Amino acid sequence: MDESVRLLKKIVANVENVIIGKKNVIELILISLICDGHVLIEDVPGVGKTTLVSSLSKSIDASFKRIQFTPDILPSDITGFSMYNQKEGTFEFHPGSIMSNIILADEINRTSPKTQSSLLEVMEEKQVTVDGKTYYVPKPFMVLATQNPIEYLGTYPLPEAQLDRFFMKVSIGYPSKEDESRILARFQISNPVHGLMPVASGKDIISIQHKVKQVFVDKTISDYIVEIVDKTRYHGDISLGASPRASLSLFRAAQAWAFYNGRSFVLPEDVKYMAVPVLSHRIVLKQEARLKKISPEEIIRSILQAIKITLVENYG
Repeated sequence: MDESVRLLKKIVANVENVIIGKKNVIELILISLICDGHVLIEDVPGVGKTTLVSSLSKSIDASFKRIQFTPDILPSDITGFSMYNQKEGTFEFHPGSIMSNIILADEINRTSPKTQSSLLEVMEEKQVTVDGKTYYVPKPFMVLATQNPIEYLGTYPLPEAQLDRFFMKVSIGYPSKEDESRILARFQISNPVHGLMPVASGKDIISIQHKVKQVFVDKTISDYIVEIVDKTRYHGDISLGASPRASLSLFRAAQAWAFYNGRSFVLPEDVKYMAVPVLSHRIVLKQEARLKKISPEEIIRSILQAIKITLVENYG
């Protein structure tokens, strides 16, 4: 475990050569990667969403493609299509942009619901189906989608089914004045992302993904996770609670955070730390709650405060 943890810390440090003052966000995205999950990055323009994804892709020796979502992009542009080869007399599959290890789905909410839905199968099952034939994407595979939370003209909000397939939702936020000054100095001559070199391979990530699943989770912790998710289904301000997929995601995220911190067992604090980024985008608030400007994050934190858990002493 020690060598794997050192490798993960090395990836974080490498990305920090470009993204300044946002270590926690980098760690959350890396946690999603080693959980074989996808991330929705929602934030205002210009805070480094695309640069963060580019830095991560350059830190890992794996294939990377960027898909710029626009209203006219078609599902076949993403998944691929079959074309008839007159010379051979057969149909040939032409892979779409999704056939890569790391995918940047830039401004995903600017494309039509039909095109958005083309990602449902590949994000969940790591495969695409074209003309009745199934094609698997390479491993590891991760979709990092970005969207602007304040522009609504010409956008198509992601449906609940799409949101539920994102392992986490994160927000970068504005840098502090000190960090912004460091950004100006670092970018003065050139963009530092161009000089990044890989510090890990795709095989390293796959190996760590398997190791994360071996982290011990006591039944008390599992019951705690189920209790948190169950509370979202009966909360007075929530019209649609989190799904069983959310429970699985929170379970895996807690394992990964424990692993990242050098432990072979999960603590309640691991679950609490991961609850907001894993669950907040999976719940739908009632209209009254929205009018009161209550956020999903606030509700998740209130649920965490309301549930008591007895600390586990014997982890086996």
